[in-house]
Amino acid sequence: MNKVQTELQAVAARLREHSMRATSEAGSGHPTSCMSAADIVAALFFHEMRYHPKQPAHPDNDRFVLSKGHAAPLLYAAWAEAGAFPVEHLLTLRRFDSELEGHPTPRFAGTLAATGSLGQGLSIGLGAALSFKREGRPQRVFVLLGDGETAEGSVWEAAAVAAHEKLDNLVAIVDVNGLGQSQRTMYGHDIESYRKRFADFGWQALAIDGHDMAAVVDALAQTGKAKDKPFAIIARTLKGKGVSFIEDKDGWHGKPLKKGEELDKAIAEVRKLATDTPAPKPPAPLTNGDAKAQTWSGPMPAPAYKPEDQVATREAYGAGLAKLGTVAPHLYVLDADTKNSTFAEKFLAAHPDRFVENFIAEQNMIGAAVGLARLGKIPFLSSFACFITRGFDHLRMSAISRANIKVAGSHCGVSIGEDGPSQMGLEDLAMMRAIPGSVVLYPADGVSTERLIDAAARHEGIVYIRLSRPKTSILYKNEETFPLGGSKVLRSSPKDVATVVAAGVTVFEALKAYDQLQKEGIAIRVIDAYSVKPIDAAGLRRAAKETGGRIVTVEDHYFDGGLGDAVLNAVANDGVRVEKLAVTEVPRSGKPQELIDAFGIGATSIVAAVRKK
Repeated sequence: MNKVQTELQAVAARLREHSMRATSEAGSGHPTSCMSAADIVAALFFHEMRYHPKQPAHPDNDRFVLSKGHAAPLLYAAWAEAGAFPVEHLLTLRRFDSELEGHPTPRFAGTLAATGSLGQGLSIGLGAALSFKREGRPQRVFVLLGDGETAEGSVWEAAAVAAHEKLDNLVAIVDVNGLGQSQRTMYGHDIESYRKRFADFGWQALAIDGHDMAAVVDALAQTGKAKDKPFAIIARTLKGKGVSFIEDKDGWHGKPLKKGEELDKAIAEVRKLATDTPAPKPPAPLTNGDAKAQTWSGPMPAPAYKPEDQVATREAYGAGLAKLGTVAPHLYVLDADTKNSTFAEKFLAAHPDRFVENFIAEQNMIGAAVGLARLGKIPFLSSFACFITRGFDHLRMSAISRANIKVAGSHCGVSIGEDGPSQMGLEDLAMMRAIPGSVVLYPADGVSTERLIDAAARHEGIVYIRLSRPKTSILYKNEETFPLGGSKVLRSSPKDVATVVAAGVTVFEALKAYDQLQKEGIAIRVIDAYSVKPIDAAGLRRAAKETGGRIVTVEDHYFDGGLGDAVLNAVANDGVRVEKLAVTEVPRSGKPQELIDAFGIGATSIVAAVRKK
């Protein structure tokens, strides 16, 4: 080995020592998973990757994603060796007062996005690489995966889309140590099998010995020469490398060494290669290629609907995005082969350089949106609500990443009609409400949809927008505003005997019920709860107090977890009687109005609920 390779080998030995010491001090963690990848990370951080060592979040840095998030101590050790913080701070690993968490989160500045739920890092890296590529910037993105996580389908969703996008600035490194959590991995050390799979997906792929520093350095050098293809390095490694009594031994996953004789013996072994020579200085970042502006150029153009228009909220979504893209140069739109149904195609027509087609790969779409968001973009992603929810784990992780993503789920509820229950999003409100910090919006007409898209884009954090398939009437004037956490009182009088709270398509059913009850001399208050989360708690309490303490909720969603439960939470301590009207069984195909009536969320059902004593 030459001098540089010898120095890198010494760094790798120190990374192994740091990982063992930190996890032993914490009394938990995954040192052996760190040790298998130490040579790779040493070469990457101190020879190939370009970044400011003491500024992990600098915008000119290449980006690193630790998809195998359980190897977090290795990530922290690399940044400590680079000078981002004192090495002694590694011993705070997993402490409540430390940013060095058990799996990486953005509390640590050297983390692009939260990982630890395996199979998501490559999608996140794809989103970041796509941002650099579309803007002509020189930064590259490196993703370190474990071999076990390649069993996740989302990895191959990302592999396919990355190849399609010709992301030659994206590098995947698979740490093939052959050991999973509970047994040997599916392919063991058959690195050729992994190499061939990536190559078949359209990647340039190379298999190496991940502990041969010369081979690692050479492989990383080749990644910089890739043209029109992402690059995969498949590295054969040993879990626990460097310590004879744990190396390639089963039963050591997630198990720290005991402080004392066991740890001392292990450190003595890895120190045979660890010298006091300072780590090589990483290459300086490239600065050519300026990032596009990530600030608003002005307000979004106002809606321009006529009172007699009939517009589906999904149509208004597409129209609103196209407008928004003119004033938000950092807005990206992603879709999963449904752009002619979600009308995201309108954004594609207006801003093709910021539209990303993900094909039928919803999990990857969400992960890519997280990568874009973590680089300062505002990504909107869309598909049928029922298909987006298959990526719920990715959505859950996006909240941990504090990713500023906007999610649009269309074709919600039984109101989609004949396509039947497999296409009906009926669980989405419950799922999205459960995400911490989320905002959940459900517009009823074109005006409110466009206004809420604008509000969603300007809100920092995850926002879900529920869209409907049927065309509906325009309820609001174009100048109407829709603050998050608000609601609209559409009908009211001093004689109201109950408040009917609806959202989306059921707003129109509530208005029909109002008209029917008016003929009988019964007055009700009708509220459009367009903001399901945060719900307008004060407005609901006031309405309930003024209408005899009675609320009827009606929603095109399953009974549990949706609008009705949001209303219940708001008035639970106020002695308010709430009756929920929602879909209570698996529906079937039929005409939209036929299904709305059959499953108890139509005007007739609302009238019956109000008449109850």
